[in-house]
Amino acid sequence: MKLNKMAVATALVAVVAGNAVAKEGGDQYPNGAENWLAGAVPPPGNYFLNYFGYYDAQLRDGDGDKVPNTSVRAWFDALRFIKMTDTKILGGDWGMHLIVPVVSQEVKLGGRSASETDLGDITINPIIVAWHTPNLHWTVALDFNLPSGKYKSGDPRKSIGTNYWSIEPIFAMTWLSDTGWEVSGKFMYNIKSKNKDFRPAPGAPKMDYESGDDFHMDYVVGKHIGPWAVGLSGYYLKQTTDDKLEGRKISSAIGPWSSGRRGEVFAIGPSVSYTSKTGTMFIAQWQHETEAENRFRGDKAWFKVVLPL
Repeated sequence: MKLNKMAVATALVAVVAGNAVAKEGGDQYPNGAENWLAGAVPPPGNYFLNYFGYYDAQLRDGDGDKVPNTSVRAWFDALRFIKMTDTKILGGDWGMHLIVPVVSQEVKLGGRSASETDLGDITINPIIVAWHTPNLHWTVALDFNLPSGKYKSGDPRKSIGTNYWSIEPIFAMTWLSDTGWEVSGKFMYNIKSKNKDFRPAPGAPKMDYESGDDFHMDYVVGKHIGPWAVGLSGYYLKQTTDDKLEGRKISSAIGPWSSGRRGEVFAIGPSVSYTSKTGTMFIAQWQHETEAENRFRGDKAWFKVVLPL
């Protein structure tokens, strides 16, 4: 099967995939969302988290070079509900969560733009298990990402969801010293199903598109000073398997930048948090993507609230 370069560029264009901005068949997780106390799941109770942010970026090819006339600007708001129970599993606290994202995006492809506002891909997780020691906290979990977001076959400018299911094993940890220094990381591996409604262009026949699996992580290194904390946070993603169309890897015959379309991105930036006397936590951060291949590269600003109910 042969595809021209324009068809592949169409497949590469940005969509806001559920909670985050990514390429076609891209992210359902909002990279960079978890940093401070990422592995320190709260004690039994009910919690509400709100992630509000803005992303502005331009598509990069496999060499990291800009793809002309392709860009994305998106506002997003993800609502997360966590329930931690008194039930113990292997000595850890058992809990669950639900994430419901809403996205407003403007995507430009080939000089033509389109705007959409809609529900993104919903995440459910019935398995969160968390352990705690005085200085070290760690968590294992399993996310299930649902293809609930709007998907427009043949026109990624009008797609918000990914149109595939995925599962995501998670390990998170937090080390918090007696003097207030913190190192936290959340490590994830996303395993995707096929998108059976992919079209390389409007009106083209539907095809099976299989986006590659990927490893990704969020991180923070910083210092707590009273109710405040300041540090550096960000994320890293590396696609580990090739993108496939009708079971065949997207090959280098289209161009050296497109072989397998394995994406990679690294971001870093300042982060500050404040915890009130009532236990409500506020986090503000900016994350700059310093390197990206086969993905968008740009800047992401966040404002996050963690509220005990």
